[in-house]
Amino acid sequence: MDKNEKVESVSQIKSLIEKSTGFYLVDYSGVNVEDINQLRREFLKEGVTYKVFKNTLLKRAFAEVEGFEEFEPLFVGMTGVAFADENYIAPAKIIKNYFKAKKKFTFKGSYIDSQFYGAEKLDVLASMPTKDEVMASIVGSIAAPASGIVGAINAVMRDIVGLVDEISKKKAA
Repeated sequence: MDKNEKVESVSQIKSLIEKSTGFYLVDYSGVNVEDINQLRREFLKEGVTYKVFKNTLLKRAFAEVEGFEEFEPLFVGMTGVAFADENYIAPAKIIKNYFKAKKKFTFKGSYIDSQFYGAEKLDVLASMPTKDEVMASIVGSIAAPASGIVGAINAVMRDIVGLVDEISKKKAA
């Protein structure tokens, strides 16, 4: 890799860092090509970009952006990075599920909105609700009172119709 390619790679990494709200570092040693491609597809479905760069280029790019000092010692071995946009919990879920199934693809650490989470926090991150789950919960909470009101109005209407029907039967008799 010549100097121009290195500069271009660092620029690409910096661009990904600046566009992302979360970054997940993983050690992908022992993972075969077929599994990596499957993981990339899973990441892509969730809007996550998974890339592999040389550790020296990652170090340089994260150092130039600043604020990611805890990553410095993690740039060893075979390092892959998942760059998440809005759905910053999805990579944790994918990493955890894959590790649970294959015992490979080790989580090293992550930054979410400038907060560092070490390898021991994977379970906590993976258990958090995704943006879609939070939105569904909010919509459900908002809709619940409205559906309750509609149900109550319908019950009153049924009672009134039943009462009118009984009165009309009594008058007819």
